[in-house]
Amino acid sequence: MKNLKLLVLALGLFTLNAAAAELNPISPTTELRTEMAELIGSSYLDDMQADELGAEVIFTVNNNKEIIILSVDSDNASIESYLKNKLNYKKVNHRPGNPGEIYLLPVKMVKQL
Repeated sequence: MKNLKLLVLALGLFTLNAAAAELNPISPTTELRTEMAELIGSSYLDDMQADELGAEVIFTVNNNKEIIILSVDSDNASIESYLKNKLNYKKVNHRPGNPGEIYLLPVKMVKQL
C-alpha cells in the first residue's frame, strides 16, 4: 500500500512537471509592464537587505482584467510574498488577446543608495 501511494505521488508530480514544461509564457506589453511596475511600487526598497533582488513572475489576466499570479520564482521568500500581495487580483487596463495567455515578467529591484 505504501508503494502504491508513492507511485501515485510520483506520477502526479511528473504530470504537473510535464504540464508546466509545456507552458510558453510570453512577454507582457509595455503598457501592462508599466501598470505592474506602478502596482509593485518602491516601498519594499527601504527594507531590502541586499542591493539587488530579482524574481520571475508568471501570471495571467482574467476576463475581469485582474492579474492572477501563477508563480513567483525567487531566492528570497519575502520578495515572493511581497510581489504576490502587490499584484494578485489587482485590476489593470489590459484585456488578453487569447483567453488563458500566460505571461512572464522578470522583476529586478535595485536599492537606491
